[in-house]
Amino acid sequence: QVQLVESGGGLVQPGGSLRLSCAASGFIFSSYTMRWYRQAPGKERELVARITAGGDTYYEDSVKGRFTISRDNLLNTVYLQMNSLKPEDTATYYCSVTIATRAYWGQGTQVTVSS
Repeated sequence: QVQLVESGGGLVQPGGSLRLSCAASGFIFSSYTMRWYRQAPGKERELVARITAGGDTYYEDSVKGRFTISRDNLLNTVYLQMNSLKPEDTATYYCSVTIATRAYWGQGTQVTVSS
């Protein structure tokens, strides 16, 4: 079955960096677009970044120039490198894949940006 396991979250000071990882299994990872979402308390879940099977990327405006999404098809892992973190980046971050119209989600990893 499809499994997505995020890791790498934590507490970081403003201006700091974190790298999130999402280990995938149960499907042909290299064939699918992978997405990172985030959800802050009291807010809707929002798309942060995505990377296609071919490596094309998209970023939400507020993270452009600060976050980088990448993938390793040998390790079946998608990454989100987050630099210059701001308090407003505080959220639970989820990776996701849609297969045959069904969306699959990981359990999420918490990112807290605070001094």
